[in-house]
Parts: sequence; C-alpha cells; structure tokens
Amino acid sequence: MIEINRICRKYLIQTVLLILVVTVLVKGCELAFHCQSLWSPIAVSVVFSLLVELADVLVWKKAARHSSESLTTFYSAVSGFRMLLALAALFVCFLVVGRDAMSSYVLVFLVYYVTLLTHHAIFFSRLSNRHNQLGNNNNCAK
Repeated sequence: MIEINRICRKYLIQTVLLILVVTVLVKGCELAFHCQSLWSPIAVSVVFSLLVELADVLVWKKAARHSSESLTTFYSAVSGFRMLLALAALFVCFLVVGRDAMSSYVLVFLVYYVTLLTHHAIFFSRLSNRHNQLGNNNNCAK
C-alpha cells in the first residue's frame, strides 16, 4: 500500500512538472513567433490536464489496490475516456469562443494532450514491466 501511494505521488509530481515545462514552451513559442495571447488556451489545457490526470491516478490507485489483474483493461479504458473528455472539452471551447479562435485552442490542447498521453503510456508500461519482472523472478525462485 505504501508502494502504491509512492507511485501515485511520483506520477503526479512528474505530471505537474511536465505541465509546467509544456506551459513554458508554449509561452516561449508565443513570444518567439509573435502570436496572439495564448493564456486562454493554456488555461483550458492546464485545467483539463490536471483534472484528468488527478482522476486517472485516483482510479488507478483504487484499481491497483483492489484488482491489480484488471489494470490492463484500466489502461485501455483510461485512454478512451480521456479522448472522449478531450473532444467534449474542445467542443465546449468551440461553443464559447467560436470557430475562428479554435485553431489556437486545438493546437495548444494537442501539445498538452499528446505530452501527457505519452507520459501516461511510458510511466505505466514501465511500471507494468517492472511488476511482471518481479512476478517472474518470484515464480522462478519457487
């Protein structure tokens, strides 16, 4: 249980750091290319990212504690659910800001989305591989 809490804390810290790095990079691109202000698209992307990743780690924690054998299904479900939430968030942005302003929202949102999706995939695949290797080593020792 302590291990699960440590993993969740590590994931959340890495997520927050990635969000900060992406925010700095997006603002740097805005300044370098003299774009319109990207604060609104950044705010939408950051709030979406933080909420989805927090929910992701809380659900993972519960799944890891109660039914670790179903974690592979969890990873697939999270990816699909995240995509649906992203489409819903972008649709709400479309309704609020209109079609003309959507390009900056979509581009900024995609940078955050792809970055955090990649982080999620790498983090949990390494975790699964490590867990499988520990399981195989324990089976070999018996």
